[in-house]
Amino acid sequence: MSLYRDDGIVLRTHKLGEADRIVTVLTRRTGKIRGVAKGVRRTTSRFGARLEPFTHVDVQLHTGRTLDVITQAETIRPYGESLVADYPRYTAGVAMLETADRLVMGEKEPALRQFLLLVGGLRTLGSGEHEPRLVLDAFFLRSLAVAGYAPALETCARCRTPAVRAFAIVAGGVVCGACRPAGAAVPEGETLALMTALLKGDWATADASAARHRAECSGLVAAYLQWHLEHGIRSLRHVERELAT
Repeated sequence: MSLYRDDGIVLRTHKLGEADRIVTVLTRRTGKIRGVAKGVRRTTSRFGARLEPFTHVDVQLHTGRTLDVITQAETIRPYGESLVADYPRYTAGVAMLETADRLVMGEKEPALRQFLLLVGGLRTLGSGEHEPRLVLDAFFLRSLAVAGYAPALETCARCRTPAVRAFAIVAGGVVCGACRPAGAAVPEGETLALMTALLKGDWATADASAARHRAECSGLVAAYLQWHLEHGIRSLRHVERELAT
């Protein structure tokens, strides 16, 4: 029986049998892991509440034949406590967890930068310093960059000319008039400036942006993310509903 220990963010859980749960955690050193938490759905469980989504937890597991088994869990920081009472922040956080789960596809493959981005994103979201959708879009853009899918935002994605005219998801970002494919969006310059600010962490520029540019930015970022993931982020429907209201 091989024991190992790591710390990570709980991404999701689902029921197994009558009393157990399978817990998916994005960890600092090991990468994404799935472990069985035995008996956590019983009221007498010693650590069931420590293995809920959003929790930064220190876990010990032993390696199983199909799934590893969680034998210990200690809470480092319960990020969910600052999010559950605020619907916009909570739904943005859920979208972060789902995106991290989708971007880190393989299990037990180290993904330190994605882990650090997720921790930073949840911490920023919980602090309330910035509008939730801005934090979420910044997380999306930086996570895509870490995964190798950063959009071109300052020069044409195809020919590198600075004469930007449109944003084409299939081309990988902004494009010039000569390279513009059919159906490319034509965002305002302030929207592209906002996307650049979010990617670079320029919060002064992001916080000063207008509502219409934030809405346009969110639409482009969500479409770009989901195109690269090749399927939708289900939790975004709730984020978008809040944005629309």
